[in-house]
Amino acid sequence: MYLAASVDPPQTNKEFAQSLDADYPILSDPDKKVAEAYGVLMPMGFANRWTFYIGPDGKISHIDTKVNVDSAGADIATELGTLGVPKASGR
Repeated sequence: MYLAASVDPPQTNKEFAQSLDADYPILSDPDKKVAEAYGVLMPMGFANRWTFYIGPDGKISHIDTKVNVDSAGADIATELGTLGVPKASGR
C-alpha cells in the first residue's frame, strides 16, 4: 500500500488528487502534528518532501530525505526492490 500526506486541508488534497487522477489516498494533516512527529515540519510551517518506507511490522525501514520530483516514481521502485518488496502483479 502507498499513500501521501500533506499539511493542506482535506478539500485541497481531494482536489489535488482528482487533478492527478491519483490511485492512492492523500492524507491531510492540517494541524501539522503528524508532520512534526515525523520530523518533516520546517520552521515556515511547510513539510519537507520526504519518503518513508514502512514495513508490514509498522517499523520505518528507510527514509529518503532527498526526494527528486522528476524521478520519484523510479526512485521509489528502486528502493522497494532494494528492500525486497515484490513487484505488484496486474499493473
